[in-house]
Amino acid sequence: MAEESQKWVLLVTAQTPTNIAVIKYWGKRDENLILPINDSISVTLDPEHLCTTTTVAVSPCFDQDRMWLNGKEMSLSGGRYQNCLREIRSRASDVEDEKKGIKITKKDWEKLHVHIASFNNFPTAAGLASSAAGFACLVFSLAKLMNVKEDQGKLSAIARQGSGSACRSLYGGFVKWIMGKDENGSDSIAVQLADEKHWDDLVIVIAVVSSRQKETSSTSGMRESVETSMLIQHRAKEVVPKRIIQMEEAIKNRDFPSFAGLSCADSNQFHAVCLDTCPPIFYMNDTSHRIISYVEKWNHSEGTPQVAYTFDAGPNAVLIARNRKVAAQLLQRLLFFFPPHSDTDLKSYVLGDKSILQDVGVQDIKDVEALPPPPEMKDKIPAQKYKGDVSYFICTKPGRGPVLLSDESKALLNPETGLPK
Repeated sequence: MAEESQKWVLLVTAQTPTNIAVIKYWGKRDENLILPINDSISVTLDPEHLCTTTTVAVSPCFDQDRMWLNGKEMSLSGGRYQNCLREIRSRASDVEDEKKGIKITKKDWEKLHVHIASFNNFPTAAGLASSAAGFACLVFSLAKLMNVKEDQGKLSAIARQGSGSACRSLYGGFVKWIMGKDENGSDSIAVQLADEKHWDDLVIVIAVVSSRQKETSSTSGMRESVETSMLIQHRAKEVVPKRIIQMEEAIKNRDFPSFAGLSCADSNQFHAVCLDTCPPIFYMNDTSHRIISYVEKWNHSEGTPQVAYTFDAGPNAVLIARNRKVAAQLLQRLLFFFPPHSDTDLKSYVLGDKSILQDVGVQDIKDVEALPPPPEMKDKIPAQKYKGDVSYFICTKPGRGPVLLSDESKALLNPETGLPK
């Protein structure tokens, strides 16, 4: 190893997307290894709009492993962090940086400590899969730092031990998490079904109904469902295996009506399992239910699905439109029913790809207030509006998997000290 007197710091920065499941993962058969009771399928979201950026650093000067999330230091003593760190360290290889005169052998990694800084560009723990992006980014960046030679599939099995759905964030596009059969979890990995270019017509609009932390964490919610719900057993054994086959087919053929039907049905069944849990778990709220009702009414009036909806363990709606034209019509409807408060700047109410506002034909709040009611609501005059019930919207699309950021200015740790900038 390079002389300690050199006081060197070696760092790597990566960016990892979040993902949204369209066939849901809910329930573990092994709590420690995070092995699921069914397969799941997800769409990776464009990291431009929803991602975790993580910088990992190593230095002989560090006396312990430390981590900062969104600027606040947090403990790494939790089993999930320890599992990921242990698994990656055990696979580390020799690392040489000739420019800095640094040489780290495989053996050195056992006693070297790391600093980790992570930043989510979206709300943490509010049901937008922040832990998925976070653990995927942690594993991906540590693997690069420690020169781990494993492929993405093997890395996905390590990320899974941090947060189940993290394994799906190691790929872009459409991803399947295979539940596997082995007790040690070696075959419970993620695989890419299709990349993000395969079905690039799709546009995704997320309605952030609440960015507060949820009352029942996914971990405890799942445990209670597995212990008390009769429906979850039927779902895992009978329903999901058939849906997985149908969903893979729908994605392969870019068959939107099937994709939408399966996504909506699976989301609703997941929330039915939550209601079937004792005591019942309520992740959706009145706003979530209203959004479902508007989408169902619109899809019905068109005679074929225009939009799919899916909700994770929280009230936020993830709405997948069949193309950009439909996405603009969707956002028009959402802004009609859920206008922002009058003093809100529209640019802070619609985030992500803001160019969609031009397609909608709105530039400011006055334009939003002038939007006509959707044609399918003609029987309900005047339609009720729910000002302020949505915090903001994010417009995005399917996106790529993790990438390294070579630009040092994007690093979250100081390259001299290894401490947060």
